[in-house]
Amino acid sequence: MLHILFVCTGNTCRSPMAKGIFEKKSQEYGIPSFFSSAALGFSDSQQVSPNAVKVCNEIGINISDHKPRVIREFDIDITDIFVVMTKNHAETLMSLNVPKSKIYILGGGIPDPFGSDLITYRRCRNYIEESVDEFCRLLVEKKNNGTLKISDNNEPYITNNGA
Repeated sequence: MLHILFVCTGNTCRSPMAKGIFEKKSQEYGIPSFFSSAALGFSDSQQVSPNAVKVCNEIGINISDHKPRVIREFDIDITDIFVVMTKNHAETLMSLNVPKSKIYILGGGIPDPFGSDLITYRRCRNYIEESVDEFCRLLVEKKNNGTLKISDNNEPYITNNGA
């Protein structure tokens, strides 16, 4: 089973939106996977950004139950692909000994909408949606040509809230 971790700075905007959009797209593309999201930075928020929830609801994706959390050693051990939002996130993961080959920068980089208005969040969501679609097509292509490396671990992610 493919383990994918969506990573951003605070796990309140971009990575929860990407995870929610990927959940829907992975079903459409038939990509069997376990997936979660986490923060590289300190995440003291108890909830996902209200604007992220609103813009995802507009496209039929509910991320309101998401609980922000920080990345753990377990995540590094189990993850096949780290989907990050910026080059800085990729560099931070590499400093934690994550191989570059396991890191994918979504859309070449997704600007952080934190604290912005709904229009900015919609733009961010739209870019994430396009980029997740491109990521899914890449996964299918790699699966079909036999170049997708998947761990033999069939255990799902375990998050702070048990989900």
